[in-house]
Amino acid sequence: MTTLGALVQKVRSKNAGPFWLTIDIFCGSEAAYQEVLGQLKTQKIAQVLGANTQDIKRFDIPSLNVIKISLPRPTIQGSIKDRDMHGASWAALIAEMNL
Repeated sequence: MTTLGALVQKVRSKNAGPFWLTIDIFCGSEAAYQEVLGQLKTQKIAQVLGANTQDIKRFDIPSLNVIKISLPRPTIQGSIKDRDMHGASWAALIAEMNL
């Protein structure tokens, strides 16, 4: 099996305010974008991230060869239980995901 990170140019995650995270998948080419688009299922993303499928917002942007995923943070940014204040570690979970 191939990981998502091996197929794309870059996977990045960051805060989208104190209550949301956003993950950007930069495919780098139209061919890679089409391959990832056909294999990357929102249900699998939810499973890997421990989120509810209905809470995930997905934006497929063919003009940029980018897939953007937004989801609620499991804890509010900066709260005592927040282990990733900047939201950067979520990219690794997605990049290591098998397609």
